Amino acid sequence: MIFWQHILNKLKDNEKIYVLTVIENHGSSPGRKGFKMLVAEDGFIFGSIGGGVMEFSLVEEAQQLVILDNSPTFIKKQIHKGNIKDGSGMICSGEQTVAFHCLDNKHISVVKDILNCLKNGEKGTLNLTPTSFHFSHKVLENKFDYAITSTTNWHFEEHIGSKETLYIVGGGHVGVAVSELFIKLGFYVIIFDNRENLNTLENNTFANKKLVVNYEEIDNYITKGNTSYVAIMTNKYTDDKLVLSKLLKNDYKFLGVLGSKAKLKTMWEVLLKEGFTQEELNTIYAPIGISIKSETVEEIAVSIAAQIIQIKNSEK
Repeated sequence: MIFWQHILNKLKDNEKIYVLTVIENHGSSPGRKGFKMLVAEDGFIFGSIGGGVMEFSLVEEAQQLVILDNSPTFIKKQIHKGNIKDGSGMICSGEQTVAFHCLDNKHISVVKDILNCLKNGEKGTLNLTPTSFHFSHKVLENKFDYAITSTTNWHFEEHIGSKETLYIVGGGHVGVAVSELFIKLGFYVIIFDNRENLNTLENNTFANKKLVVNYEEIDNYITKGNTSYVAIMTNKYTDDKLVLSKLLKNDYKFLGVLGSKAKLKTMWEVLLKEGFTQEELNTIYAPIGISIKSETVEEIAVSIAAQIIQIKNSEK
């Protein structure tokens, strides 16, 4: 979101800018599809398309072109194998193709639409071609859709908005740290608690949405499906168990519970007596997070993020 806000600010100041976008990559290229960089007329740059001498060279080229009256739109292939044709100067192997789009104040409405999509938790598509830089509310099935048949015949579509939603049940200090980290990771974050006027929930400036709810009704607030991730971390055992019992039979990509092994062992025994099966309990990630001997809330957040990222990317 910060990237697009910088673009909007520059366009409102009547500056021209170049947006550099990686639209294809192969092998161990440092730049991956969707990586972007802003190069402004006043010399301001933001973002990355992979770093190194390759990035420096392309930024220099954009800086020279952005001041022209008719700044072109084009794509440029970079092969990371040293001093060869289309070589980037890097030796990391792989290759990437970068699209150059020059934007001016006529594109303000497009950038505003993208920002509104991100702020409101909506979904849409950024469409790049040799003649357009366009946003629509079309929803892609995958993150990217592209085809390049020549330097003048290509298209690149990118999903805009969070494909994944993290639902945090429990608005305490760990919830704040988890919210902050997952927002940076591109998740849409919704956090719940059942306590009114909870300081840590009210002061959580990271989550996209904060709700005070009755945990008896928690399953009404969480969307089922393969893009939903649920982290249970309430302030007491009875609420953890209540929430888990309401969600356990639903279909989510990830369902995890924060807590000690002793607490979870007791919870499992009670849930089994209440009619849940061992197979159902085996689908829960508990204790949540990978084992890195976390001590601080920030370390706990990192361990949870590492586990969820591993699961999210496991099928790619």
